Amino acid sequence: MFQKVVCGLMATFMIMSVLNADERLLPAQLDERVAVGFAGQPPAPLADDAEFLRRIWLDLAGCIPTSNDARHFLDDTDPGKRSRMIEQLLAAPTYAQRMQELFHVVLMERRGDHEKWKQYLYNAFERNKPWDQMVREVLNPDPQDENRRGAAFFYAKRIEANGQNPIDHPGLTRDVGRLFLGADLQCAQCHDHLFIDDYKQRDFQGLYSVYLNLAAKSSPDIPAVTEKPMKKKLEFISVFDPTQNETGPRIPFGLEIPIPEQGKDAAPVSLLAVLASELPTAQNALFSRNIANRLWFVMMGRGLVHPLDLHHSDNPPSHPEVLDLLASEFVAHQYDIKWMLRQLALSQTYQRSSRYPVASANAASAAASVNVEQVRPQSYLLANEKRMMAEQLLHSTLRATGNLERLQQATVDGKPNAELTELTKRFVAAFANEPREPEDQINPSVKGALFSLNDDLVLQLVSRQSGNLIDRLLAMTSDELLADELYLSVFTRRPNNEERNELAAWLTKHNDRREKAIANWVWSMLTSMEFVVNH
Repeated sequence: MFQKVVCGLMATFMIMSVLNADERLLPAQLDERVAVGFAGQPPAPLADDAEFLRRIWLDLAGCIPTSNDARHFLDDTDPGKRSRMIEQLLAAPTYAQRMQELFHVVLMERRGDHEKWKQYLYNAFERNKPWDQMVREVLNPDPQDENRRGAAFFYAKRIEANGQNPIDHPGLTRDVGRLFLGADLQCAQCHDHLFIDDYKQRDFQGLYSVYLNLAAKSSPDIPAVTEKPMKKKLEFISVFDPTQNETGPRIPFGLEIPIPEQGKDAAPVSLLAVLASELPTAQNALFSRNIANRLWFVMMGRGLVHPLDLHHSDNPPSHPEVLDLLASEFVAHQYDIKWMLRQLALSQTYQRSSRYPVASANAASAAASVNVEQVRPQSYLLANEKRMMAEQLLHSTLRATGNLERLQQATVDGKPNAELTELTKRFVAAFANEPREPEDQINPSVKGALFSLNDDLVLQLVSRQSGNLIDRLLAMTSDELLADELYLSVFTRRPNNEERNELAAWLTKHNDRREKAIANWVWSMLTSMEFVVNH
């Protein structure tokens, strides 16, 4: 018996060793394939600990770390601390919240909110539900399943009645193609796409034929849709050719699906169920490549295929072998998003600095030979700067100013803090895109600048309150300790000597108004590019 147990343990250990070796191998494989495109140019070095820490917290937790978290990480001499931090963030409760906020924006594009939908997303990421399963549940929501019914918001919001306007079934068709297959078929609704040979009218019309039978179901508390059975093929013509065409249900770029026979006594066959069964599969290469590309974009700041929803033969990936590897490995690991994010975070491509070390750039250095202005984002020679979502910027502002924990506490009646609710509304209005616009690039705006300059609630965050950043700084008598706490709290790094001297001079000059002087310095840091961009 003892021998069997020992043999079993040894076998388990060997399997785990192989798996760990494979997982360590994938980031290196990605880096090798990315490096092929460097064309002899030297990449930036790895980010220092402070740059890495801020980036990984924003990407996996949706917020910057506390000054204590930053101080502990920067002082840690363990060479494995980066891998350990990645694991800690993936296991933390903040991971599900970050993914819920991210995928809410990705899938709904600021069309509106619904608590059941957000709870569905949160629960899915908390349980690390596979992506293909999530998509099946979104494409075929079950109103009888309490754990899944919130998924119907994806459909219901897009086809809700809007005055006398027709229900936007074409828009829904377009979004399903864009978000789950990476193919924007909008311009193929009335004819074959004029500029993209791969996008045919029959692909749009075949998917459209499924959604033409969908309607929103009135329900005040639960999003829901109703589906009429499809009885015959959809007829269509091209605006350039009067020839009559017809199609049954079709997954874009796939075969036509036979219209199910509807028996007299049997329950109607749902085409949503058929679509949900056939679209998110390992056999559908576009499905796997699309999500792999989008997760790469989340971590690297640019898709291998860019724009994200224009996968076609005339817009190939910048690194085809990288996308092929990502997609195949994602399938092999059962569409495990947490696994994929871990692999990307462990790569040197992700951990590369967003800048070359200017101080070491001399005539003989590699860095001096690189014209940063000419470095293309798709080269990944540098880490690409990434736009912060409105939610990331809000959480980070509250964390930096020492107000996050206070505002996250529910009121005595269990309702969200009213100040946090109002701040969220204002940050989204100031920094988010307009509804239906993907948030896939950095777009500084006058609206956002004026908000940061004048909003009363934002300015209140940099006023003294018990336990917040200003309060902590005012209690310090050492300017050196004050500078460390300030820069670790806001920039997740310690100040350099020049910054220390400038801050000390500023405080000395305004010694009679020290609280105001500190508040103004904090505000200037919060509105700087170093703070508002994920770099």
